Amino acid sequence: QVQLVESGGGLVQAGGSLRLSCAASVGTFRSYTMGWFRQAPGKEREFVAAIRWSGGKTYYADYSDSVKGRFSISGDNAQNTAYLQMNSLKPEDTAIYYCAAGGKVAAVVHPGQYDYWGQGTQVTVSS
Repeated sequence: QVQLVESGGGLVQAGGSLRLSCAASVGTFRSYTMGWFRQAPGKEREFVAAIRWSGGKTYYADYSDSVKGRFSISGDNAQNTAYLQMNSLKPEDTAIYYCAAGGKVAAVVHPGQYDYWGQGTQVTVSS
């Protein structure tokens, strides 16, 4: 059983930055894909970013208020930890952010592809 623990959320003013961490309790993550999702009140959970642990390929959401260019996903294999660096934050980024891990993720944007989820960390961006 893989356990994921997120940290780094909080309250920040618009334009500020936060770095979220997701620590995984597993010996090796080499074949996994790590993803970040977010869910705002009254909305569905949506994809933010993902990284293939093997090879380091990254993916970012491509919707109208895209995070690409403002958010950056990275991973530390030695620490079994994934990060989400969030810059130029906007009030619409306010949500609970979840990290997820999957061993056989074909479509990184689909939550159902991931096997394990963290408990979530709240990010609130004030205007």
